[in-house]
Amino acid sequence: MSRYRGALIWGALVAAIGVPIAAAAASPLLAWREPVYIAAGFAGIIAMTAMLVQPLLIGRHLPGIPAHRTGKIHFGIGCLIAVAVVLHVAGLWITSPPDVIDALMFASPTPFSTWGVIAMWAVLITALAATLRRRLRLRPGTWRVVHAALAAVIVVGSVVHAMLIEGTMETISKAVLCALVVAATLKVFADLRVWAIRKRRGA
Repeated sequence: MSRYRGALIWGALVAAIGVPIAAAAASPLLAWREPVYIAAGFAGIIAMTAMLVQPLLIGRHLPGIPAHRTGKIHFGIGCLIAVAVVLHVAGLWITSPPDVIDALMFASPTPFSTWGVIAMWAVLITALAATLRRRLRLRPGTWRVVHAALAAVIVVGSVVHAMLIEGTMETISKAVLCALVVAATLKVFADLRVWAIRKRRGA
């Protein structure tokens, strides 16, 4: 039974990630876009789908992954998200520098740009803090609080950013993906809170 359950979980994850990407790849809007713009857009989509994996890893909801490897995989996917975000912004810069400048200066008339920039900075700060964690001498408890706060900003900013954009991502699959990212993140936050309470009580 556990084998079938594991296969079901992995199948659902593959579908949750693959369907939005496939739907975006089939979008008729791609015919009117430059290759660099398309690449930038898919970098953003990949970053969004990777965000679903992160809380599932931390919550140990993905069967077959040894506990001692969870941290390394989580860090690796975090680096993938950071690189994808950089490529996303860089591609948009190449196609339209004024729009990117307005977004970075929080002067863009489009609300989704503001949320995207907020999420971008949270991703980059998280990646930098994770890389320099030992040099910064962050205690495990402090790091968990900081990481959780940044993760919340990343998820909220990214989800709002994605939902406000009317682009190549198909509406329903995008909404389902965003809902799953939020649900998985909230589940991990709730579990961490329960574990912290039990630890304080000595349970």
